[in-house]
Amino acid sequence: MNKTILSGNEAIARGFYEAGGLFASAYPGTPSTEILENIGKYSEIQAQWAPNEKVALEVVGGAALGGVRVLSAMKHVGLNVAADPLFSLSYQGVNGGLVIVSADDPAMHSSQNEQDNRWYARAAKIPMLEPSDSQEAKDFTILALEISEKYDTPVLLRTTTRINHSKSIVTLNERVLPQQKDYVKDFAKNILLPANARKKHVLVEKRLEELAEYGTNCSCNIIELADKKMGIVASGVSYNYVKEILPNVSILKLGLTNPLPKKLIREFADQVERLFVIEELDPFLEEQIAAMGIKVEGKNRLPILGEFDQTIVAQAFNSDVPADKSVLDEVKIPPRPPVLCPGCSHRGVFYVMKKMKLTITGDIGCYTLGALPPLEAMDTCLCMGASVGYAEGLEKTAGDKLKGKIIGVIGDSTFYHSGITGLIDMVYNDSKAKLCILDNQITAMTGHQENPGSGLMLKNDPAKKVDIEALCRAAGVNKVVKVDPYNIEETLAVFKEVMALDEPAVIIADAPCVIKARIIFSKPYFVDAGKCTKCEICHRIGCPAIEKDEDGKAKINPLLCIGCDMCLQVCKPQAIQKPGE
Repeated sequence: MNKTILSGNEAIARGFYEAGGLFASAYPGTPSTEILENIGKYSEIQAQWAPNEKVALEVVGGAALGGVRVLSAMKHVGLNVAADPLFSLSYQGVNGGLVIVSADDPAMHSSQNEQDNRWYARAAKIPMLEPSDSQEAKDFTILALEISEKYDTPVLLRTTTRINHSKSIVTLNERVLPQQKDYVKDFAKNILLPANARKKHVLVEKRLEELAEYGTNCSCNIIELADKKMGIVASGVSYNYVKEILPNVSILKLGLTNPLPKKLIREFADQVERLFVIEELDPFLEEQIAAMGIKVEGKNRLPILGEFDQTIVAQAFNSDVPADKSVLDEVKIPPRPPVLCPGCSHRGVFYVMKKMKLTITGDIGCYTLGALPPLEAMDTCLCMGASVGYAEGLEKTAGDKLKGKIIGVIGDSTFYHSGITGLIDMVYNDSKAKLCILDNQITAMTGHQENPGSGLMLKNDPAKKVDIEALCRAAGVNKVVKVDPYNIEETLAVFKEVMALDEPAVIIADAPCVIKARIIFSKPYFVDAGKCTKCEICHRIGCPAIEKDEDGKAKINPLLCIGCDMCLQVCKPQAIQKPGE
């Protein structure tokens, strides 16, 4: 057996490989993205990006029907998109094992909300496993597939950002390929008509009872008795904080957290004087334990917001933080606000829209940064695809004050994910709103994953490109125009023309991601200090390559500038110069 250091995401991929997994599908989303990227490194496994999480889960559901072990991974808000097939898969069951990874993001490091997806397991009535380190991330992936097949159910593997991205030692084993099960036509099981579904619900409830009994004796739920004055129930990363900060207390470590092993919890509670639950976000465990009639504490000491660390746990229990916890020392580093990359094509579009004083309903992607200073060019950001519906709804109610001023902004990957149906609704319901699709031909924000418009699949095999322009026309949009976002004058003219139309229209800002394509337009530009008037117009495009010298005049950092030309186009004093001219 070999040992190595893996992140939680890498370990999940490894576990799926070792368990004989054969098919996986996902939509990228931090903190889950690297799971499928690492699964894609195994030649034995078919792995592919889906246009959204609902499709990913439906595809793996079909693959499981074919009798193989499958996996779908997504961030927590992605499970909202996949909720429709999730709840019905609970009734239908599986053939091959099916594990769904939901990566929650306490503290919202890269997310628009802080929802606790443990509730999905309860609502969908499916088992849920929560690993506390990379070794368990690997082992629980294997266990999830075994539970899935034994109990005929999808299994939720719930992680958090710290588990996904932290690294620890993992023992590697050989791949074991289980025998593929035959597909069997089964009307009562696989067709969820009401008459069948009513019978299946009975089986789902019976399954939960069996899983609760299984949880009483399974190896992933462990009682660790020590000082019995205090007993703590914990799971996931919180278990590690308890072990570090309160090493002498008794602990009930739960790996299978839905359904709860009530017999085991009562057994543990009877052996300790005071019972506490340490869990991030909602009182998911605490409320259920209290509902059992057991006196328990938790959120009276610990916050319901954000993620925990050793300091938070120590303060909640008036415990001294061990002296060797240097990670808790406050490290002062210069602030680094998020910003669009130097040369990003989105910058020119936002500059134009702000100049026109448009009301912009935004979306999820790199371009969300267009809401921040100095661009400050977005008015809303809700969820994937909402820019289209928001633009339509706002246009229908805002009146003459915003007539000809409302536009939705969405990226190419987000458009494929959930913008298409919104555009169809816009056309069907005679909206006059406009849509700008920022097509940089990649899923950039999560690390440059391929999408239906990039021309490649996950393993870099060639793929047929889905033509956004043709798609928009097929949806019924008469005016679809492409624009070069690096040409600010042309872009401004196109936006003025399109915004004046009394019908829905789409502008496609067509330029590849400069980081993915490794584009350098020219040698770095420079500023003629003698011509600079300190007007600061160049700063309004928000390029991090444009700085100030000690006199407050503009200067260009040659290490960042890629010569995209946008700053030169907006510099009225003509102080910005192109190299060699």
